[in-house]
Amino acid sequence: MKTVIVVQARMTSTRLPGKVLLPLAGEPMLVRLLERLRRVQRAQGIVIATTTNVADDPIAALCAQQGVPCHRGSEHDVLSRYAEATRLHGADTVVRITSDCPLIDPALIDQVIAVYEEGDSDYVSNMLPPTWPYGMAVEVFSAAALAQAHVEATQPAEREHVTPFLYWHPERYRLRNVASPVDLSQHRWTVDTPEDYELVRRLFEHLMPTHPNFTQADVLALLEQHPDWIALNQHIQQKPATQTQNTQESTP
Repeated sequence: MKTVIVVQARMTSTRLPGKVLLPLAGEPMLVRLLERLRRVQRAQGIVIATTTNVADDPIAALCAQQGVPCHRGSEHDVLSRYAEATRLHGADTVVRITSDCPLIDPALIDQVIAVYEEGDSDYVSNMLPPTWPYGMAVEVFSAAALAQAHVEATQPAEREHVTPFLYWHPERYRLRNVASPVDLSQHRWTVDTPEDYELVRRLFEHLMPTHPNFTQADVLALLEQHPDWIALNQHIQQKPATQTQNTQESTP
């Protein structure tokens, strides 16, 4: 069984264009994310899923430079992009990560994969409901379920956000959530706006010199030392999908 991390990424995000290549402690955000994803123990591959738009050529070039596979597909039908990337890279299990989450903790990804590997779920998330910081979203699901969604999903939100077809149909798919021992959902660590970027930039600049493999606990400890940083992006509202849902649905 092959588990592949598929990361959606594009340059034309609406609130912060080009964010995936903005610098974090001297390297593009996407490079920093890849550094963290390479520490995941329970995955056998990483694929960047970007678009065929010319604007996303820099992402493809960076992937080539980093030696990471890059699949290019539809910009707005992200579900088809994921399904194609999964099929072409022979994945049995898919781990969905978005490129605007450079603080993602590899140990948390392994934890969610481990729960999926227990074998009694078709879809495992840590955001149903959210108890982790926004920016720590992990979804793990079967390639077979993804293929079914690709064939059957018709709503725009299902095509754009990849996984709603799965968690909007609990009567069909076995869903499971991995909750945080302590509710940390008040923290916003995703990068969708200039304010988000400023917070994450500060975190990387302070942590990378002494803790390059920093964890979620290290981030929380640093924020305890600088509580004013938390206020930088507390007013930002997460963009929702069109139906009521609780998972993080960022579409870089």
